[in-house]
Amino acid sequence: PLREVPQVVDGFYAIGLADEVRKNCPSISPRMVRAYMFLRSLESFARDAGYSEAEIDALADDKAAKDRLKARIRTDLAARGATPGDADGYCAVGREEIARDSAAGRLLRTR
Repeated sequence: PLREVPQVVDGFYAIGLADEVRKNCPSISPRMVRAYMFLRSLESFARDAGYSEAEIDALADDKAAKDRLKARIRTDLAARGATPGDADGYCAVGREEIARDSAAGRLLRTR
């Protein structure tokens, strides 16, 4: 299934991580155009790998998969010191991702 393809899983993880950081850190903002283009590149990858539009749409609409991904991201963030209500922890993770030039970091920028 598409939801088990490593490149897709890693891509959605990066988007979700960047989203959590930008929502919880006032000194980091999203690169929305870059995020949109990244999402489109994942869709293109899936099409090129032979997945149908219906399979791509099904993954995009899969609430259970989204919930699992959010739980994984929040667990990983907490392990890195980013807990709800602690903007400094989220900002530290965001700055680290930006400095590492990770997939999530490329979707963020400091203000």
